[in-house]
Amino acid sequence: MSQPLRDITDLWTTPAAPSFVIAEVAQAHDGSLGSAHAYIDAVAKTGADAIKFQTHIAAEESSELDTWRVKFSKQDATRYDYWKRMEFTEPQWIELKQHAEAKGLVFLSSPFSLAAIRLLDRLGMSAWKVASGEVTNRLFLDAMIATGKPVLVSSGMSYLEEMDATVALIKAAKSPVAVFQCTTAYPCPPEKIGLNQITELQARYGCPIGLSDHSGTPYPSLAAIALGAKLIEVHIAFSKEMFGPDTTASLTTQEFAQMVEGIRFTEKMLASPTVKDASAETMEPLRKMFGQSLVAATDLEAGTVLTRENLSCRKPGHGISAANVESVFGKKLKHTVKAAQFLSVDDLE
Repeated sequence: MSQPLRDITDLWTTPAAPSFVIAEVAQAHDGSLGSAHAYIDAVAKTGADAIKFQTHIAAEESSELDTWRVKFSKQDATRYDYWKRMEFTEPQWIELKQHAEAKGLVFLSSPFSLAAIRLLDRLGMSAWKVASGEVTNRLFLDAMIATGKPVLVSSGMSYLEEMDATVALIKAAKSPVAVFQCTTAYPCPPEKIGLNQITELQARYGCPIGLSDHSGTPYPSLAAIALGAKLIEVHIAFSKEMFGPDTTASLTTQEFAQMVEGIRFTEKMLASPTVKDASAETMEPLRKMFGQSLVAATDLEAGTVLTRENLSCRKPGHGISAANVESVFGKKLKHTVKAAQFLSVDDLE
């Protein structure tokens, strides 16, 4: 049985709502519709809330001037060719969305053209993800804001001044907004993750803050949750040895499932603060079991004045606690006590 479909708007309406975890497939499917569907099945088993793709329409987003950042593909002569190979038709996107929702996953996809925004809007996106390179694109932003759906903004390549303007624009339109701390590096080394930005962005924007992580490890996401992050986005791949630009910065499906488990574990810890004394009080039976009581170090005659030298201790802690040893110094024994015999207050004058 699939999990219930998560309502992403609870991030804004319910402060105690669990964090929203997004599995980013991006181009890991390498243009194969079958692989894209296989990712949906795999992600549904990880406990993620959503699966996210990228919607590319080459003729609408690219041109002959669109150059490679890293020439990773021998089969694609140009970036335009690559984006063309990544395309799915509208009926295919409909199938993917229906499949995801049937598996209990919120379907998300980052658009990279106005045509892609219109296509995804027809599909009924529950939220928009603004890619790092599109944070200042007013054509994109205006089209997304017009739908009234939440807008999730990635900060990977932006100056704070640009983020300020974009967040203000979305807020002015009364649309829910969230901001991802993101570093555009694949894979991203630990010293560039920018965990400090989680709390700084929270204070700056007063909205849900997330981490879009490209480290290829689960650790930044767990740390971000501990700092108050409400959204986590991480790339996923069947194997880090697969072809594609993002696989080294991805988690395998097994690693992703472990990360989600860790996130939910961390959330339970954060939601259940302890009071140390109250916790110790509940441990009284164990404190007696594991504590130690005073015993005679050797055979002691009646009238012996107790000193540190003739005392020792043994478990359990049901007698005179070893913590109270100074209270018996100078006391006389009423009668003979054998070595290792537990002392009691009745043994003392």
